[in-house]
Formats: sequence, C-alpha cells, structure tokens
Amino acid sequence: MTLKDAARERIDRHADELIKLSERLHADPETAWEEHRAAASVPELLDRAGFEVTPKYLGLETAFLARFGSGPTRIAVCAEYDALPGLGHACGHNLIAASSIGAALGLAAVADEAGVTVEVYGTPAEEGGGGKIEMLDRGAFTGVDLAMMVHPAPVDVAEARPFAVSHSKISYKGKSAHAAAYPEAGINAADGFTVAQVAIGLLRQQLPSSARVHGVVTHAGDAPNAIPENASGRWYVRAETLAELAELEPRVMRAFEAGALATGCELTVEPESKPYAEFRADEAALAAYWTNAVELGREFAPPGTAARMNRASTDMGNVSQVVPAIHPYIGIGSLPATNHQREFAAFCVGGTAQRALLDGAVALAWTGVDRAATSTLTP
Repeated sequence: MTLKDAARERIDRHADELIKLSERLHADPETAWEEHRAAASVPELLDRAGFEVTPKYLGLETAFLARFGSGPTRIAVCAEYDALPGLGHACGHNLIAASSIGAALGLAAVADEAGVTVEVYGTPAEEGGGGKIEMLDRGAFTGVDLAMMVHPAPVDVAEARPFAVSHSKISYKGKSAHAAAYPEAGINAADGFTVAQVAIGLLRQQLPSSARVHGVVTHAGDAPNAIPENASGRWYVRAETLAELAELEPRVMRAFEAGALATGCELTVEPESKPYAEFRADEAALAAYWTNAVELGREFAPPGTAARMNRASTDMGNVSQVVPAIHPYIGIGSLPATNHQREFAAFCVGGTAQRALLDGAVALAWTGVDRAATSTLTP
C-alpha cells in the first residue's frame, strides 16, 4: 500500500465522523470570536487519534493547535469554523473544518514513513475578524513548510486570487431632538452615512476596475420622531494588493469625513482587524493539488462567473506571505446559489457537500505527502 493509499484509507475510515462534525457545525453556527462550542468540538477526533491538542492557543479563546508526529517536514492545515452573522454557514466553514480534520488524520496515518509533522491550526474569525493575522502576530505558523486548506464554492477552482481588504467600523455621533417640534436643535447622524455613500458612489468612477467598496449601516436611529443621535456601520475596502489598498483606503475615508463635515457630526473609524493580504500561492503545491484532485475525479471550472469565488478575500492571504501556502476551492454543485447566500448554506450539507468534504480531505493529505517527498529530495 502506498502512502497515499494509506492516507485515504484512514480518511475513509473516519468518513462518518467527519460528516457528523460538519453537520453539527452547520446546525450550530457561531460568529467571529464567539466559536466556543466549535473550538471545543472540532479537535475531538484529533485528540482521540493521538494528536497533542492545545486549546486557547496563544491566548486566543477560540483557537487551538493540534500536533502529531516528529518528521522534519511540517505540514499545517487550517480549520475555519466561524459563521456569517444572520446567514449561518453560508460560506461553508463547517466543510472547511471537517476537511482539514480529515486531511490531518490522513497525514497522521503516514507521518512516520513520510517524515511529516502534522499541525492543525484552529483559526477563528476569518469572516472579518482576522483570526489568522492575530495568530501570526503571536508566533503561529513559524517554520511551517506548507500551510493549506480547501474552501467550498459553487465549482472547483485551484488557485486563490483574493483581494486585499480592510475592515472598518464607522460611527457618526450627532445630537438628538424632536424631529417635528425642534428639528433645528438636532444633528442627524444617519445623514452622515447618506452623504458618505453618495460620495463613495461618485468616487467609484475614478477607482480601478478591480477595486471594491461596500458596507452596511447597522444602526441609524430608533424612532422616526427623534433625530438619530448615533449611527454606525461596517465597511470593507478591497484592492488587488496591500500596496494598492494603502493608496485607495484614504480616498474612501475622505468620503466618510465628508459626511461628518456636511452634517456637523463627529466621525469615528475603528479598524476591525489588520488588513487581509493578497494571496501568494506556492506553485509546486498548487500543481500537486491539481493533479491529486483530478485523480479523485474533480473537474476544474474555466474562468468565468461561476469561478469567481477565488477572488474572495481571506486572512489566509497573510499566512501565504509568510510561509508556502495554497487555498483551493472545491465545488459543491450549488449553482445558481453562490457563497454568502442562504441557498448556498443549504448546499453545505448533503450528498454533494459530503463528497466535497472527503475529496478535499484526501486531496490535501495527498498534497502534504507530495510536499514531504519533495522536501526529502532537497539537499
């Protein structure tokens, strides 16, 4: 039996448990930095398989590290498990977590023969909280030879090409007053957003075609007859690279400043995390993943509308700037439903999702075996 056969056999043996893990996460979504139940349940299979599990890794309440083996090639798999506010697992992080656990189990089965140390990073708060960036800042991933994960999408796409992105909480503070009796006594915080969004809409004419600026107003008053004293929202700015983002973001912030100037409100801008970086794919590992996925019967989609999920931003981009990494997308046959839709969440359980979960686990494990083999040949 080859190393890859042994890895697949171990994953197949745990298939039912991996599927149940995915389904439990899907039924019990927890948002960024609140994934307490997920952080406890995701590494349970690893603990039973002999991994050394460190909860609350690096002082982060919903992160963990699990390690197995002592080989010279360190292969890391990242398990994401946070959900979207209001949409549950509409980005399929339940499948990411289960696939990563499966891949780790497969690699553990051949760790001694392959010369591998398997590391599983439980990474909270990908959906806007920058969990992996916090982990990097505290020393995670140092010295890893390859970091990888597989992400659900409508179709299979091998290469991640995400935007760099910043996440900001925007707040306006005005002054309340009776909207009918004393309107002149009020300063309308909600109007700050109205002015800012008009300015952003006009600014888009002069932005690079690849730039993205979007957000939501999360609070803008409580009663129609009271001028809103406070208004708040969350805004993202995306660009091709961190360098381009650094040039673009101040222009967008001036639109929010315009809202404050026009209305007389006070403006507060609070970063929700450090910016997410663009992705730097390890070409050799990417080629290995492609070959392994094709061997499993996966078919990669041509460029086009269905394949655009590979442009979504991820804090895995920051990991890729530090260590070799890949972040392929695996299809769950959801079209016309796409990520961040309720309909997509429904596709993240069931037969097609289960096949993607297990195929993703095997393809990652096989890619780890390939990296270990290459490392032993390198002088």
